[in-house]
Amino acid sequence: MGKLALCAKITHVPSMYLSELPGPRQGTRQSAIDGHAEIGRRCRALGVDTIVVFDTHWLVNASYHLNCAPHFKGTYTSNELPHFISNLPYEIPGNPALGELLARVCNEHGVETLAHPATTLGPEYGTLVPMRYMNADQHFKAISVSALCTVHYLNDSARLGWAMRRAVEDHYDGTVAFLASGSLSHRFAQNGLAPEFAHKIWSPFLEQLDHNVVKMWQAAEWKAFCEMLPEYASKGHGEGFMHDTAMLLGALGWSDYDAPVEVVTPYFGASGTGQINAIFPVTPQSGAAVPAAVASAAQGFQAVGRL
Repeated sequence: MGKLALCAKITHVPSMYLSELPGPRQGTRQSAIDGHAEIGRRCRALGVDTIVVFDTHWLVNASYHLNCAPHFKGTYTSNELPHFISNLPYEIPGNPALGELLARVCNEHGVETLAHPATTLGPEYGTLVPMRYMNADQHFKAISVSALCTVHYLNDSARLGWAMRRAVEDHYDGTVAFLASGSLSHRFAQNGLAPEFAHKIWSPFLEQLDHNVVKMWQAAEWKAFCEMLPEYASKGHGEGFMHDTAMLLGALGWSDYDAPVEVVTPYFGASGTGQINAIFPVTPQSGAAVPAAVASAAQGFQAVGRL
């Protein structure tokens, strides 16, 4: 029926917005903006009608949640970094029907998920930033998924990703993209040092760790990466416990996934954190049941106890 056409791990650094504005940061994130534009272009070429964003800036303390209001419009200022994103206007069409379908199928797969089609809740900037550069003309509908999950197991996020793919491919009449919106290492520069680390990674350890992960992705070493993801999320200060990455890989078949990623925006440092835009090619996955790789992952994952 439906089609999952594109998957990607993307940056949402707020300095992308600063890069638009007059001042010392103008133009400094053009490569990241260009990467978003390229992903948006490919989504259009593939006939995508809705982009589902796994947003590591939407913090939740129980269940998984989908913001699937019919329309989003407003002005956003980041409570975290108001000097980076201030008074950013946005307008995005939503897709309530798909959001409710995704939640229903996730629950059928044993992952407690709530859809919110009638809400005043606005998207966080993990959704707003990519939509600004991929969807300025409101060509795509969008759904935001909570991916800063404080008391959740990574295996449930993998199951959620798989269930969402089943919802799209088995029940939806349309074409969808999944975006994991979050960084690699996410250790911000210590207070007072942010300007010095505007284009750097916080430590050599984190930088080398990230570079090795990207090499694993490019070599399609998914079994090894999936095994190390919980520890990488913890020791690598993964953003949102890297639930967005678990969701994305769950949709792709977890450790059975066998495609190398395509790096669209090369790895870069931002305020101490490690960032990338990379496309994860969608490969065929047969059957409605949870794949053995996703099911077995449930036994080995531990909750990660830090933000």
